[in-house]
Amino acid sequence: MKAAVVVFPASNCDRDVAMALERANGRPPAMVWHGDASLPDGLDLIVLPGGFSYGDYLRCGAMAAHSPIVRDVIARAKKGTPVLGICNGFQILCETGLLPGVLMRNASLKFVSRSVTMTVEGANTMFTARYKPGQKIKLPVAHGDGNYFADDETLDRIESEGLVALRYVEGCNPNGAARNIAGIFNGKRTILGLMPHPERAAEALLGGVDGAVIFDSLAGALP
Repeated sequence: MKAAVVVFPASNCDRDVAMALERANGRPPAMVWHGDASLPDGLDLIVLPGGFSYGDYLRCGAMAAHSPIVRDVIARAKKGTPVLGICNGFQILCETGLLPGVLMRNASLKFVSRSVTMTVEGANTMFTARYKPGQKIKLPVAHGDGNYFADDETLDRIESEGLVALRYVEGCNPNGAARNIAGIFNGKRTILGLMPHPERAAEALLGGVDGAVIFDSLAGALP
């Protein structure tokens, strides 16, 4: 699997996700700077990592969505290259329109950093193939703007098309996200955006391995 991790000013999970990818894949990903004009050729996966790109000015992910490299991310994604957006990466995907909805301030108006229990809603994709449908997993969250919102029509469509990837267990929603949504797919299930950090639960030494399954699933599904 030939992967690339995009690095923005104030990305802070780029190395973590690179290590998780290398552990699963046996091959380090390319680290691509936000100011580059294009991604490497022949990529099997693009990752937009967590952090605070461009200092979260304007809106989280809003400036990153217009960076030079993201133009190529959008073009590759539209041609079918899989994209994984984690936390700030999820915010960027929504800002580009590659995923529907927006990520708003947490309902508490406070930054939340803790492990949260959720269920795997969509287990039939390249990202989630090694989970069982309905499996409960625990992943860390660390964000101030993780409150997923979309209008009712969009939410109904996401639900009816089975595009909810992860859902916070009732009572464990850390941010007020609509319908307890923690992560969603695009219609072709080639793009996954999620607020939890699987790369922070990819080794036992980190306190859990539930997140490693996403990277293992990708390594098994992609060349």
